[in-house]
Amino acid sequence: MRIFNKLVQATLAAALGLTFSVSALAADITGAGATFPYAIYAKWAEAYRAATGNRVNYQAIGSSGGVKQIKARTTNFGGTDAPLKDADLAAAKLVQVPTVMGGVTIVMNVPGIESGKLKLDGVTTADIFRGAITKWNDPAIVRLNPGVTLPNMAITLSHRSDGSGTTYAFTHYLAKQSAAFLREVGAGNTVNWPRNAVGGKGNAGVAANIQKIRGTIGYVDIADAMNNNMKYIALKNRAGNYIVPSQQAIADAAAGANFKIKGMAPDLLDQPHKNAWPITSATYILAYEKGPDAAKQKGVVDFFTWSLNNGQGMAADLGFVALPPNVVKMVEAEMTKIK
Repeated sequence: MRIFNKLVQATLAAALGLTFSVSALAADITGAGATFPYAIYAKWAEAYRAATGNRVNYQAIGSSGGVKQIKARTTNFGGTDAPLKDADLAAAKLVQVPTVMGGVTIVMNVPGIESGKLKLDGVTTADIFRGAITKWNDPAIVRLNPGVTLPNMAITLSHRSDGSGTTYAFTHYLAKQSAAFLREVGAGNTVNWPRNAVGGKGNAGVAANIQKIRGTIGYVDIADAMNNNMKYIALKNRAGNYIVPSQQAIADAAAGANFKIKGMAPDLLDQPHKNAWPITSATYILAYEKGPDAAKQKGVVDFFTWSLNNGQGMAADLGFVALPPNVVKMVEAEMTKIK
């Protein structure tokens, strides 16, 4: 219950655009960006200050905002769930490394259907989110769910209203499943959702819409879904198995990924492992290769080095999936480029 309460407080604060600070005084380093890792960055900052006396401040404003601020050089590090491409990193002279892994979970508010009992495949999900399927008892959904009583109820879509890495991962997955989705909606931090869809700021905003509007379906990160007891769907993966979201399914999806590439951002979507959660992703920080303040550059490296080596248990407790030990070593090596 204590973990649940802490996560709720963190996600609500993120939705309101608030910041956490481990001290009333100015932070030693500042960051801004993705809402998804807000809870773990807050927990790490609290523990880091207790261990070292150093302070960290992170503002959860969405991935697009985090990229914008780091490029504008108004923060010491940025947070994004949508990794930058090699050319973008080179042009902005940024270093990008992952910190924790998670996944996008499809959540719903459909009366009479328990969590994990509704099955969808990628194509049907894409048709729902592009507005081609508008009722819960549509034949395409019925066909995937024999024996399940589906209501004659309109489907309401809930999506992120802010520029979001969660949207980036979700829409890129759906675009892989459906050329029509890519053509009509698109894939990116912001896309052209159907007009009748309901927007919410941050993962918490989407979750709030789903919890209060009957017949709603939307997407949030797996930590929010798990810790807020939201109803999720079972999604058919590339191996043909219907998988419910879990930390183990995310770890299985990332097991064969090659992080030893520039930007350390392998494609984790729709991996072939039999137990892989199809919409697996990592979250990343961005830092300057050469920053104007050597002490703050070192502060960024010190904070994330400490966190990755001392905070993995905290990540798991909050519903995140820790980086494998070999990837942590790769991250440490990559962060030597932050000067």
